[in-house]
Amino acid sequence: MSLTYAVPDLHGRLDLFERAVAAILRHAKATCCKLITLGDYVDRGPESRQLVERLLNWREPTLRLIALKGNHEAMMWEACNGFLEMERWLGNGGKATLASYGVDARHARDAIPKDHLAWINLLPLMHVDRDHIFVHAAVDPKLALAQQNEATLLWKRYPSGFEKGHGRRHVVHGHDGTAAAPVVSAGKSNLDGLAWKTGRLVVGIYVNGRPGPAADYLDISA
Repeated sequence: MSLTYAVPDLHGRLDLFERAVAAILRHAKATCCKLITLGDYVDRGPESRQLVERLLNWREPTLRLIALKGNHEAMMWEACNGFLEMERWLGNGGKATLASYGVDARHARDAIPKDHLAWINLLPLMHVDRDHIFVHAAVDPKLALAQQNEATLLWKRYPSGFEKGHGRRHVVHGHDGTAAAPVVSAGKSNLDGLAWKTGRLVVGIYVNGRPGPAADYLDISA
């Protein structure tokens, strides 16, 4: 039985991520597994730079890391490359990210190392296997996966009570933070428990080849 572990929005909470990795390694018992992080590594929390470096320099041989892009990475990259007004990023948690790099807004465009921005630029928007779609925000159930819009994948919030996945696949996402996470239906699961603020991180455990919601969860607390 092979497993996939899904970790939602971290927002600079390296402490919670390290506890999650330790818990995952204990649970996996030295078997090789996938670890999918659902984006939003930066902004709001205290250790955005350190978290990016941890992911960029991944060295866990039994955990295959698939790091997805979130809307906050997209904002950071666009602001630092002149495609977005800097104030929009800074007003959405970017000031905390700059603080983790040891600078303020006056030096924002020169503060982020080029290899960090290059890594962010190349992050995939979703990961698809036979039974699941892992994505930061949402997928449009009416469109084929190859036709999905980037804005949907990074920014969309499902309407309240919406329970569909995408065809036969169960959608696993974050982005829509709620202390009630995980919020699970037959078609999709929202894992984002506002970890940066609540100090609680929900990790979904998915059995490869078994469709539907997580088989179990790891509840990580600060």
